[in-house]
Amino acid sequence: MKKLTSLLLAIVPVMALAQENYTIKAQIAPSIGATRALLSFRTGGKIVSDSTTVTNGAFTFSGQVPDITQARLIVKYATNPKKPDALMIYLVNGTTLVNSTDSLAEATVTGTKINIDAQEYAKFMQPVTDANNALNAEYYAASEEKRKSKEFGAYLDKKEDSISTLESKQDSIYMLSHKDSYMSLQALRGMGGPYPDYAKLQPKFDMLSADLRTSKEGIKYQDYLNILKKVSVGAVAPDFAQADTNGNVVKLSSFRGKYVLLDFWASWCGPCRAENPNVVKAYNNFKGKNFTILSVSLDRPGKKEAWLKAIHTDHLTWNHVSDLKWWDNDVAKLYGIQAIPQNLLLDPNGKIIAKDLFGNDLEKKLSEIFGKI
Repeated sequence: MKKLTSLLLAIVPVMALAQENYTIKAQIAPSIGATRALLSFRTGGKIVSDSTTVTNGAFTFSGQVPDITQARLIVKYATNPKKPDALMIYLVNGTTLVNSTDSLAEATVTGTKINIDAQEYAKFMQPVTDANNALNAEYYAASEEKRKSKEFGAYLDKKEDSISTLESKQDSIYMLSHKDSYMSLQALRGMGGPYPDYAKLQPKFDMLSADLRTSKEGIKYQDYLNILKKVSVGAVAPDFAQADTNGNVVKLSSFRGKYVLLDFWASWCGPCRAENPNVVKAYNNFKGKNFTILSVSLDRPGKKEAWLKAIHTDHLTWNHVSDLKWWDNDVAKLYGIQAIPQNLLLDPNGKIIAKDLFGNDLEKKLSEIFGKI
C-alpha cells in the first residue's frame, strides 16, 4: 500500500522567510481537564519541543523561528484519552489565537492570515482527508493474511490512485481561486507529492499571482523547482562526492561508462527496506551487464552501525555513501529529495533516463536496455 508506507517526511519548515516571532494564545474548555500543552516542530534539521502548563484551559507559547514553520500542538490530560488531542498550526509573525469550547482538535484558529487560510484550505481538502482516513481504516481492519494478498494490494493501489486524482483536482481548484494565498504554495507541494515532477509543477507555479511568485516564499519555492529541473529525466545528473562505508570519498562521475541506479534510502526507512529485495534482484540479474548501483543513505548522525547493519542484513553488495546527516544529507539536498525510497537511473554518460523505478519496474527497464535475462 503506497501511501500508507512511503510518506516519511517529518514536520518540516515550509518556506524560508526572515525571522518569525510567534505567539500562540490558546483557550480550550476547562472542563475537559487538560494539564500540559506541547509544541513540536522541526527547524535547522532538528526536532524542537516545548511544553507549558494548562491553567483553566488556557496556555501560551512564544518564540522565534527562522522560517514560517508548520508545528503540532498537543494537549495532555491527567487521564489520557484513546486519541491524541492535537492541532496543526503555523508559527508566523504575530499572535495566533486558538479557541475552542471543547477539545484542542475542535479549535478555531484566528489572528494570523496564514493560519486562517490554513483552516480554510483544510476544510476544502476534507473530502481527500476523509477518503484517506477511510482507506487507512480499511487497511488496518484487514487481517495480516489479507494485507499480504496481491488482490488486496492491487485494490489498495487502485483506491490510492483515485484519491490522488481527487487530491490533485482539489489542489488545482484551490490554487486557481487563491492565487495570492500562501496556502496555494502548500497546495502545489501537495500536488507534487513525494516524487515531484518539474514539468508538471512549474506551469502551475507560473499561474500564481506575481506578488506571491516574487515574495520570499515564492522565490524559495522557485529555487526548489530549479533543483527539480536539474534532476529531471533528460538532464545530466549533478556530480557529487561523499564518503563510503570505509571513509573513502566516492564521486558519482567515477561511474561514467556504466548504467547506474542512484538510490536514496536509509536503515530506519521501512518502505526502503521493503523495496530492497526488488533492488537486490535487479542488481544480481544485471550486474554483469554494465550496470551498478550507488546508494546514498539518509541515516542519522551517530548511526553508522545501523547503516552498516542494514547493508549487511539486506545483502546490498554494491557501493554505498553517506554523510550521516539525516534529511540534511548534502546529496539529498542537491537532488531535492523529500521522501525515500527514491531513485534515478543514469545512462553511461550520466544522463537521467528514468526515475522512481519501484517493484518490478526497475527490472523491466533494465530488460529494455540489456534484453531479458
